[in-house]
Amino acid sequence: MVTTMWTGTITALSSIAHGEETRGTSTMLRREIVTTPAGTRVPVPIVSGNTLRGRLRRIGEELLRDAVGYAGQISPAAAHTLRGGGSLAKTGREPLSGARLARLRELVPQLGVFGGAGGGTILSGALDVGKVVPHVAETVRITGVETRVSAFEATQLEAYTRQDDGRAHDFADVPARIVFDENGQPGVVDDAGGNQMRFLVETFPIGTTFSTWLRLRRPSALELAFFVDVLAEFSRDGRLGGRIAIGHGQVRADLTADHAPTVSADWRGHVAEHRDEILTALESLV
Repeated sequence: MVTTMWTGTITALSSIAHGEETRGTSTMLRREIVTTPAGTRVPVPIVSGNTLRGRLRRIGEELLRDAVGYAGQISPAAAHTLRGGGSLAKTGREPLSGARLARLRELVPQLGVFGGAGGGTILSGALDVGKVVPHVAETVRITGVETRVSAFEATQLEAYTRQDDGRAHDFADVPARIVFDENGQPGVVDDAGGNQMRFLVETFPIGTTFSTWLRLRRPSALELAFFVDVLAEFSRDGRLGGRIAIGHGQVRADLTADHAPTVSADWRGHVAEHRDEILTALESLV
């Protein structure tokens, strides 16, 4: 049970959206105050560690789901804990604790690595995740990377349009909109032309490089083997931030461990062997 630390970079292969604040029709990136080497406090767009952790968690859940084959066989509460971290809510059962909690962590490496909330308790995970910090002049003391690009030059605004087709094309049978004038008399408005809306999203451009880190604290052999596969999948098909369905957030991860982790466990064989016990144990997350 040795702690392993991964450090390195993430590079944007498509623009990255990580919106937090909406100003009219514009969605702006999440920002934090950073103290520069000159002592100036500057708002810098930074991707939260929660976003990276969430993406890794979802990869882990998909790997576990395929290995156990529990699709459609577990409760929504258990699925939410595995995929989204769950929520702490009152339960009609005795809260998870002691031997039952320890056994659940032993059976399900997803919970051992990422933790979660369920069964009236918080399950701590072995994984710590760093923030994803862009290489800009204001963050040189954090990343150690010298650059002339400032935080004010490091982003862009992407424009999108959204078309309301109204009654056009396949919706020709949609009735015209009825409106009433100031005298209460009905009138017809033909919306066949639809309406077009333009909005803006602030993003990190393609090619932006970030620094980050991951720490797996004293994992079991099973948890280490599982997380190594999660990282391999993230390296093969990395995604980060929002609007992934429309092409944002493709990334390349170049992360190096501080020592070569020794993978000695077959986590897929383990969960397949204990499938029935796992399905029963997951019901305790309700």
